[in-house]
Amino acid sequence: MTEIPLQIIDLEDDGFHPLVEVVVFGKTHTVVLDTGASRTAFDKSILFEANNEAAFRDSEKLSTGLGTNTMTSATLLLHDLHIGTLHIPDFEVAVLDLSTINVAYRQLNLPLILGVLGGDVLMKYEAVIDYGKRVLLLKDN
Repeated sequence: MTEIPLQIIDLEDDGFHPLVEVVVFGKTHTVVLDTGASRTAFDKSILFEANNEAAFRDSEKLSTGLGTNTMTSATLLLHDLHIGTLHIPDFEVAVLDLSTINVAYRQLNLPLILGVLGGDVLMKYEAVIDYGKRVLLLKDN
């Protein structure tokens, strides 16, 4: 099992978000661990800033959640995603405009987030979330 530290942030008496660090395009980013998200989704502008040669593919699917069901999306095949010491090669993520989330985070003086780590990763790697110890455990496949 890979043990990844969680940073738990308090959303000013409106709940908590567990944050995890991931490495994409050789750079460390923060993502929200989101058990309610079916797929991992990253912000298009942050990805483009990290690698302006990234090959985004338009998706005909509309994304639901995040306060809307009409958000258009794209996908990106990441060849090199790291979560702690776990290396995930050739992993497809949804690519969305998550700027409104980062505006809200900025207003709360919280770190910029790349996106959400969703159920696709959590299920495949048999995630165990331990809030008491503040760790995410992922099974190495």
